[in-house]
Amino acid sequence: MALKHTPSFNPKAVLTQVGNGKTILSCRKNHILFSQGDTADAVFYILEGKVTLTVVSTRGKEAVIAILEPAAFFGEACLTGQVLRLEAATALGVAKIVRIGKIAMIRLLKDEPSLSTLFMEYLLTRNIRIQEDLVDQLFNSSEKRLARVLLLMAHFGKESEPEKVIAKISQKTLAEMIGTTRSRVSFFLNKFRKLGFIEYNGGLHVHSSLLNVVLHD
Repeated sequence: MALKHTPSFNPKAVLTQVGNGKTILSCRKNHILFSQGDTADAVFYILEGKVTLTVVSTRGKEAVIAILEPAAFFGEACLTGQVLRLEAATALGVAKIVRIGKIAMIRLLKDEPSLSTLFMEYLLTRNIRIQEDLVDQLFNSSEKRLARVLLLMAHFGKESEPEKVIAKISQKTLAEMIGTTRSRVSFFLNKFRKLGFIEYNGGLHVHSSLLNVVLHD
């Protein structure tokens, strides 16, 4: 879910100017950017790598609610008055992240109209994605949900060319994303592979034919 950068404005140039409330973080795999219940006092922007957002229920059950890619913002709820983090954010692998303090972010949005416009577009796009995810959870089978997640991760349906190979992601994480068990994910992945919808070749290669699973009633 990346922002569309216009030729006349590059958000990286603004966001990577260290100082005035901005810090660039170099993260290793599994680096925790913030935990559920932490003070919400900053917005983050992904320069490189990926970040997972997770929540843990009062019973200790963990769920992955999103995997964010470069050019994505997260932690923006602090701008609406959220005091504590409702989710945790962790680097999926090596990553470079910009941390923008709440006051600094408010100032940037006020002083940089182009950034403000892109930020709003990003939030609207993500809101649509959240609604689609909810419909997916309510009405589709776990097999269809897995197929949809794989297609989204491979960027099918976006203006950019689909990724040939998805970065390594565990079956446990996929299970948490679609609300099922690891054994069910393993079963469906094997089924998709036998049908020629996916293949393992230095990573997970998703073919457009996987759309048949999502579109089939």
